Amino acid sequence: MKLPAGTAAVLNKLGQFGRLARESAFHPISGVPRKPILPASPDDLGVTFIGHSSFLLHIGGHNLLIDPVFTSRLVLLRRLRHPGVLVRDLPRIDLVLLTHAHMDHLNRSSLRMVLRNERERHGHAPVAVVPVGVDDLVNDLGFARVETMELWQTKTLAGLEITRTPSKHWGARFFRDTDRGFGGYVLRNEAHSLYHSGDTAYFHGFAEIGRRLAPKIALLPIGAYHPESFRTVHTSPEDALQGFIDLGSRWMIPMHYGTFRLSREPMDEPPRRLREAAARAGLRDSIRILAEGETALFPPEASSRQATAGVVTH
Repeated sequence: MKLPAGTAAVLNKLGQFGRLARESAFHPISGVPRKPILPASPDDLGVTFIGHSSFLLHIGGHNLLIDPVFTSRLVLLRRLRHPGVLVRDLPRIDLVLLTHAHMDHLNRSSLRMVLRNERERHGHAPVAVVPVGVDDLVNDLGFARVETMELWQTKTLAGLEITRTPSKHWGARFFRDTDRGFGGYVLRNEAHSLYHSGDTAYFHGFAEIGRRLAPKIALLPIGAYHPESFRTVHTSPEDALQGFIDLGSRWMIPMHYGTFRLSREPMDEPPRRLREAAARAGLRDSIRILAEGETALFPPEASSRQATAGVVTH
């Protein structure tokens, strides 16, 4: 009996997930968490890579988390690299930005951990920012409030202009709730502009984001691209580099690799391919590959193309 196309696709995805889960089940978790480094000056921007697509940002004197995932498992899929920062070592968090509903980006267990830590150590709860259609997944967690954003909408929160941007991906929490929003964000103040794409394939929207918002720092995904069909929703390292070029940004920090086995390419391949592609394009000095827990510091003049950035390690 021939299965309906939708059912066959779901079973195929479940089969792939099962194989990846088995492969990661007994793999030792590597990496050592570090205490985050905050910029000495509130005018500086600090970008700390936590792992996967999770970042701690210090900008304009405020601390933000984007897509924080601290748990050791995503359902059956086991983490292969420790988070670069422990929840207990986080500074007071003002905003938590979530790009879409997938469990490796919106992780309810991790959000509960963050909120509990904020209440116990800092006596407050941060504000959550989500695309329209995602708020029902976080409304019950205890955020001070939940801000929903339409595509291209801009809101001012914690002294930042935050604009929700498009992506080429999908936003379902499960297989069929496809009415949920998804995308990325551009954050901007007088001194800095930064773009976190969320998950995406390569698309012409990178050029549009560059024209509209001109972010100088781009956090772009480089993993989960093999087999080739995965590139319909994810970027390869070469795709991500082309997106960076389209954006016209000054700095690229890669993400979405090395933490969870989500696809078939070797775990250490994405950053190597990115380095090679950047060297061929003459952009090697524009790429900042951060280890988990490392912080890239950008002074206010990072908004100019002549600026330099430093990477701080422990």
